[in-house]
Amino acid sequence: MLSPHSRKNPFHAVLSVNRALTGDGSGKETRHMELSLGGSGLGYEPGDALGVFPSNDPELVGMLLAELGFSGDEPVTTREGGATTVRGALTTGCLITVPSKHLLMAVAEKDSTGAFLRAFQANSALEDLEKFLNGRDVLDVLREFPNARFSADEFVKLLRKLQPRLYSISSSQKAVGESVHLTVAVVRFGIAHNSRQRDGVCSTFLARRAGSGIPVFIHSAKHFRMPDDPAAPVIMVGPGTGVAPFRAFLQERRASGHTGPAWLIFGEQHAATDFLYRDELEAALCDGTLTRLTTAFSRDQPHKIYVQHRMLEEGAELFAWLQQGAYFYVCGDAARMARDVDAALRALVGTHGGLAPDRAGEYVEAMKKSKRYRKDVY
Repeated sequence: MLSPHSRKNPFHAVLSVNRALTGDGSGKETRHMELSLGGSGLGYEPGDALGVFPSNDPELVGMLLAELGFSGDEPVTTREGGATTVRGALTTGCLITVPSKHLLMAVAEKDSTGAFLRAFQANSALEDLEKFLNGRDVLDVLREFPNARFSADEFVKLLRKLQPRLYSISSSQKAVGESVHLTVAVVRFGIAHNSRQRDGVCSTFLARRAGSGIPVFIHSAKHFRMPDDPAAPVIMVGPGTGVAPFRAFLQERRASGHTGPAWLIFGEQHAATDFLYRDELEAALCDGTLTRLTTAFSRDQPHKIYVQHRMLEEGAELFAWLQQGAYFYVCGDAARMARDVDAALRALVGTHGGLAPDRAGEYVEAMKKSKRYRKDVY
């Protein structure tokens, strides 16, 4: 029977496990989380993502209300036509960490000191505007242009809608039943021009404030499925939280008795503090669920070593796996890591396949067309 729950009708899950994966002294905070889907009827496959509707930080909401001179109880109408209070809208309905274009235009109209904002209205000085907005949230804009005043209903309509965040699922339902696991990097950073700490909306919601009633849904990712053939070799490149779907792959392989070779290439900063799921991965090596485990800890030596460097070092063996029909998976950062991994893949194919750059490129493109090169990047 199909579940009645979806993005439009999310299930309210309970967070049952929330533990640190990174150790003391790490420069990061990465957490393992388990949410109960009991009674939801929701099902998922390895490679899928969990959509989470977060709530904004109540402290930030309170500062916004104080800056605007609102009590929080003022009635407002949502974009969908529903009735709520301005506090409710700012908590669960509106994006308050990134100023919208509509808000900036309204501020420019109401505050004569916002000259460059008016230039923005005329589609000039965009570079200056981008520099100004770097790291600034809605509260910063209101504080820097105090003459811009709004009614509660007017203000919430100037903000963008708070969207759900997608997290790669790090569990197999065959292994964990009515549960879903996530691997979450908690985002926190400072801004040079402002001493106020900035927090990632959803990661800090999950890590610090979530308990029960977390609105979630399953986001299907059919492009990132495991091979249909359980004997097919798989190569998985997943630095940092990019390891999440591959933990799910390994759980699925163990539960289903898959026999094909599996190679994980994992990277992080320090082995002592950032080796996510180390015990599980080493156990998978011991029982044969994982055939090879290659690690790249970028800051454990004077020169930085990343997953793409390990790929090149292991190029001959990796190319041999590709020649045997291996599926190649990449999960993680799209801006740099995925690009560098792609370049390394093309380089090692050229080197160990004896192919010119254009022919190596054709080899990789053929892998994509045959769906043997799969990405989950963000």
